[in-house]
Amino acid sequence: MDPCTIIAAGAGAVATVVAAPLVLGAAGFTAGGIVAGSYAASMMSAAAVANGGGIAAGSAVAVLQAAGMAGIPVAAQAVLGAIGGTVGVAVGGPLICSAGATGAVASGGIMGTVGTAVSSVARLIGNCTA
Repeated sequence: MDPCTIIAAGAGAVATVVAAPLVLGAAGFTAGGIVAGSYAASMMSAAAVANGGGIAAGSAVAVLQAAGMAGIPVAAQAVLGAIGGTVGVAVGGPLICSAGATGAVASGGIMGTVGTAVSSVARLIGNCTA
């Protein structure tokens, strides 16, 4: 596996594991409970209506709320990291390796900076066409 692909896999895995709790919180699944008026609240309402007024143990709402309150278990973090790494390889690897530093800078902003850094590291390793 070439360095660009390895870097893309690592970046995808780390980004996914770091972003998951932030996404849960933004959706309304927090340590203090489900936030009123949030997407989580609408999910809870729909689940309660579908189940005759209660939330079934093990349902998506129950699992997401447990993760929002107690954190994402290590096993689930490993699964999320694997998914993020796979997406990183599928999307990021070809983009980073084929764009090179010039293409990455052209995109501008934080992605241009990240792309330039990844391309530079890959060139230092010496096995990437970037």
